[in-house]
Amino acid sequence: MSLLLIAGICASGCMQDQIDANKQELSEQRAQLAELQREVAALKARNLNPTYSTAPPTPGACDPAVMREATRKGGERMAAGEVSKALGYYQDAVTACPTSAEAQVNLANVYETLGDRSAAVEHYRLAANASGAPADAKSVEKARVALQRLGA
Repeated sequence: MSLLLIAGICASGCMQDQIDANKQELSEQRAQLAELQREVAALKARNLNPTYSTAPPTPGACDPAVMREATRKGGERMAAGEVSKALGYYQDAVTACPTSAEAQVNLANVYETLGDRSAAVEHYRLAANASGAPADAKSVEKARVALQRLGA
C-alpha cells in the first residue's frame, strides 16, 4: 500500500472518532436545552398565577418594611449628593406609608433641595397634619418648623 493511501485511511478513521464524540456532545446539549426549556415553561406558568395580591392597598395602609428600606436608600443617595435618585426612593417611602410624617418630611426636604417650593410645602403640610405613630411626632414638629421658615 502506498503511504498516501495509509494516511487517508488513518485520517478518515481518526476523524470519525472525533465526529462521533461531537455528535454525542451535541445530543447531551440538546437534552440539557430541552430540560431548561421545560423549567422556563414551568416558571412562566407559575408567574401567570402570582401568589401575591395585586389589589390596590387600603387607603391609609402602611408597609413599614418598604418605607424603612426606601428611606434608608434615599438617605444613602442624599449623603452621596445624588438628590434626584433620593427623590425616587423617598417617593417610594411615601407610597408605602402615605400617612407617615417621616416619609412626607423626607420627600419635602428633597423637593426643597431641588428648588420645588410648592411640592415641598405640600409634603410639609401632609407631614404636619399626619396622625401616624408617636415616633412621627419629631417629624411633625420638623414639618411645622419648615412651614414657618418657608412662610407657608
